Amino acid sequence: MSSQTSDTSHKNQDLTDLPPAMRSADEVQPRPILWTITIVAITMSLFQMYTAGIEPLGLFYQRSAHLGFILFLAFLIFPVTGTTRPRGSIGWIIDAICLTAAFLSGFYIFYFLDDIINRAGWWSRTDIVMGIIATLAVLEASRRVVGLGMTIIGLIAIAYALAGPRGALPGLGEWMPGILSHRGASVDRLVGQLYLGQEGIFGLPLGVAATYVFMFVLFGAFLEVTGAGKFFIDLAFAATGRKAGGPAKAAVIASAGMGSISGSAIANVVTTGAFTIPLMKKLGYKPKEAGGIEAAASTGGQITPPLMGAGAFLISEYTNVPYIDIVMVSIFPAILYLGTVYLFVHLVAMKAGMTGLSAADLPIVRNVLAAGWQFIVPLVVLIYLLVNNISPTRVGFWAILSVIAVTALRAGFTLIVLDPKNGTPLTADRLKASILSGLTLVAKALELGARNAVAVSVACAVAGIIVGVVGLTGLGLKFSSMMISLSGGSLPLALVFVLLASLILGMGLPVTAAYIVLIVLVGPALHNEFGVPLLIAHLVVFWYSQDSNVTPPIALAGFAGAAIAGSKPMETSMQAWKYAKGLYLIPAFMVFNPEIIMGGETWYVIWTGIMIVIGLIGFAAAIEGYLFTWMDNLSRLLVVPGVIAIFNPDAMIEAAGALVVLALLVWNWLKSRSAQSVARTG
Repeated sequence: MSSQTSDTSHKNQDLTDLPPAMRSADEVQPRPILWTITIVAITMSLFQMYTAGIEPLGLFYQRSAHLGFILFLAFLIFPVTGTTRPRGSIGWIIDAICLTAAFLSGFYIFYFLDDIINRAGWWSRTDIVMGIIATLAVLEASRRVVGLGMTIIGLIAIAYALAGPRGALPGLGEWMPGILSHRGASVDRLVGQLYLGQEGIFGLPLGVAATYVFMFVLFGAFLEVTGAGKFFIDLAFAATGRKAGGPAKAAVIASAGMGSISGSAIANVVTTGAFTIPLMKKLGYKPKEAGGIEAAASTGGQITPPLMGAGAFLISEYTNVPYIDIVMVSIFPAILYLGTVYLFVHLVAMKAGMTGLSAADLPIVRNVLAAGWQFIVPLVVLIYLLVNNISPTRVGFWAILSVIAVTALRAGFTLIVLDPKNGTPLTADRLKASILSGLTLVAKALELGARNAVAVSVACAVAGIIVGVVGLTGLGLKFSSMMISLSGGSLPLALVFVLLASLILGMGLPVTAAYIVLIVLVGPALHNEFGVPLLIAHLVVFWYSQDSNVTPPIALAGFAGAAIAGSKPMETSMQAWKYAKGLYLIPAFMVFNPEIIMGGETWYVIWTGIMIVIGLIGFAAAIEGYLFTWMDNLSRLLVVPGVIAIFNPDAMIEAAGALVVLALLVWNWLKSRSAQSVARTG
């Protein structure tokens, strides 16, 4: 593998889906600890690849080993003293205890699983003590890796489970309203639920993280270190750079490309935004607009197939719908979202009279494809295997091997064939250096994949605690009853409550964890009481869970964009919120027009697709006050009821709304043509 690729990998290693603290933590780590992190991370990745492609493990063996590795890495990477100060003597003592707890948390069950199963329900003191240690270790890891908010939510869930007349904390039960009251759980019963069963820490969220998600995160890491990020960015600039607002449009397309391999909004912002935001500012976009556009576009990465973060895998497991089907039904909604952001970008550029970049400043498509065609091959392999109903875990395994294979073949062809033709002969030293460079790249990818998995796996473990408490106390049914009561049986009002709940949860939880908790609480009500199809209910909750990336006051992707753009975080987040309106409209359209996801007669599916496109164009034009030319206030006001009517499932009302919107858009086009004619004759 070439040294140029190695340089790219070193650069991209910092642009991962990790909190900024994780990237800066290495700066205060002693070299032996950094080597230990590398060894543990590579060992974990190799273990995951072995169990994915060679010798699968049983459910508890896989999940417990994964948790042990993840917690161990979390406490190594994040010192108790923080990421800017050395540990010191007391810090080393605390972290040594945490590292021991991490090892015991995962590998106690791994080693004693048969004994634990044999005494199911009759736990020993050691089982209970180990369960308490594991729960505390997960919460402490969450505090360090994800943030204090999620840890507090986990602690509240535990306190809620222990409250009640028969619980370990009966006094707390007196403070709860009647609908939230329950009999309470003892410590033994709660530990059995959270640590020694399949509905707590080792439940479905961690199970998905330990199998599907890790392999695809590792796949993305291999693509990153071999230069796929630069390939997608260059391809986007080559395709759109000469158009009005070119860098902003490139940000949308590049974020879709990066999102298809990373599934992360923050990773998208820091990767593509490092290139696109400065160019947007240079072209004339305000700093807050540049940062907001990048944040909104990057949020699309988590809803763009094939990866969609951990969401697609979780939806598949919860609904028993094959993963490839989740991917296929998500393609059109993802296009609609990215198309809406693209349209906003275009309108802003046209309003400001912006132009694109000159051809001399842009890469050539032919040259970009010639330099990076090998990055397309693994994606083709991935899609081919998924279509043929291969397990997603096994698909990830073969996709990783395909990245290694095509990159090695490309480097070997350059070394053996192209370089000698260009006057650089092949020597033993050059061959040795190339092989060493390739092995270094593989090691970097293995380490990066494990590091990238820490945040999502820790979040899934804490989400497992919350889900376990919900199952133990029956909170899910009670929450559904409250939701029905508050909404008065109105589905639109229920969707508003889901949106508000997702925003509140998003302030303290990562996107994946917010989705897990929310679907457990409101999913049954949406499906059973309001009649929303199960798959659409999950997609709606998953989409709404993304809003914490772009919605003030906590807009993580917006804050990342502001940091790169040098703008104020809140102003940038408001811009991101404006450009990401499709995040709210498209799921609502799914609910009231399920044919767009569930299928039906071909003509009706096409009709429904056309309707949502008209509605989104009209909405974007009304928000910006511009389409082909400036829109007057009356036209902008009249678009709103037309768009609302388009969302109605009644075909006549839908058609009437579309006619209103189309008439206003055609009127705007005629005004534009008239203005151009006057300008030419004048």
